[in-house]
Amino acid sequence: MFFSKHLLSNTAQSQGGVGGWISSMFGGARSEAGQVVTAASALSLTVLQNCVTLLSESVAQLPIELYERSGDDRTPAVDHPLYAILKYQPNSWQTPFEYQEQTQLAVGLRGNSYSFIDRDKDGVVQGLYPLDSDSVMVMRGADLKPFYRVNGSEPLPQRLIHHVRWLTMNGYTGLSPIMLHANAIGHAQAIQQYAGRSFMNGTVLSGVIERPSSSPPIKDQAGVDRITEGWNEKFAGPGNARKVALLQESMTFKPLSMTNVDAALIDALRLSALDIARIYKIPAHMVNELERATFSNIEHQEIQFVIYTLLPWVKRHEQAKTRDLLLPSERKQYFIEYNVAGLLRGDQSSRYAAYAVGRQWGWLSINDIRRLENMPPVTGGDVYLSPLNMVDASKPLPPEGKTEPTKAQMEDIERILS
Repeated sequence: MFFSKHLLSNTAQSQGGVGGWISSMFGGARSEAGQVVTAASALSLTVLQNCVTLLSESVAQLPIELYERSGDDRTPAVDHPLYAILKYQPNSWQTPFEYQEQTQLAVGLRGNSYSFIDRDKDGVVQGLYPLDSDSVMVMRGADLKPFYRVNGSEPLPQRLIHHVRWLTMNGYTGLSPIMLHANAIGHAQAIQQYAGRSFMNGTVLSGVIERPSSSPPIKDQAGVDRITEGWNEKFAGPGNARKVALLQESMTFKPLSMTNVDAALIDALRLSALDIARIYKIPAHMVNELERATFSNIEHQEIQFVIYTLLPWVKRHEQAKTRDLLLPSERKQYFIEYNVAGLLRGDQSSRYAAYAVGRQWGWLSINDIRRLENMPPVTGGDVYLSPLNMVDASKPLPPEGKTEPTKAQMEDIERILS
């Protein structure tokens, strides 16, 4: 089969396509700091790994649904063959979470994600098989549609490849965030390498013991070691904290504080982490940068993350799946959607207050609220209320004074009381 020969192969690199443009900026690039930046080396940076896995895990955990339009309503298309592939089994070895996580990770690192679409003779999708991005070459056909060559195989038409792309300048392939920002990532790698070598080769002392110049020097190293080892034995470590030391022969202990170079290195590490977070539009508190964080507005920042950071990625996946997995004749009847409502919910008291308003003013039923809270419906829960104190402004107000109850109202009251 096709995917038995080319699935997840990493033996070839994409070189280019018709028209002189390359499928994406894969491989590596040397930054101005002298570091060779690749997807693997970039992923070793903790903050970048935090960013791309935060996005991939956030997208993967969202419920995905295939809906069928029915007038103004929509219902889950459980009988469509694509429904089970999206919800339960994209291929023979991956769960939907694993497949979606891998897809988003490929887009986040390389700007493109490719999957082979296994179709039967009627064009019905039977499975989605992820492809290694480096082995795929995108080319432009005479009809302006893309077609794909995997590891030098025969060209495959668009209907056999599910392609999700990031920001694109040619309309066919997405730019790689890693290669696009190689200088910023290389700068972070250089700082990290410098810090590692400083700890490996440098000398870090907590303090020094000084003897006055008038005292005779200690001529043998054994005498020096005897003094320092005795000091460490009696006063070093947490068990000896706050003990009182007695120094003889006019000796003094001088503690050493952090140097300006050490402080600048810490600031450089923090700023490089924030610079990488900006690439993916990740809020600082979500990469554990809490120096200036206040917890009073964290909830609103997380909602902003969903709207301005996560939602554009979700839309890319939704529309790419609709384009690649649904037949042209099905797109007016069916559509694919991720449910992000759960991520936009506030705290419990805020949600319940909002539900109360919706219930009171008649645009939420009990079952609507229970569905939002992932609870099963109840009998009679589809009734919508109507506020009795609201009247049509175009109609005259009812006459003042008491109104006599009707016979039907009296019968209802007697029935309820009995």
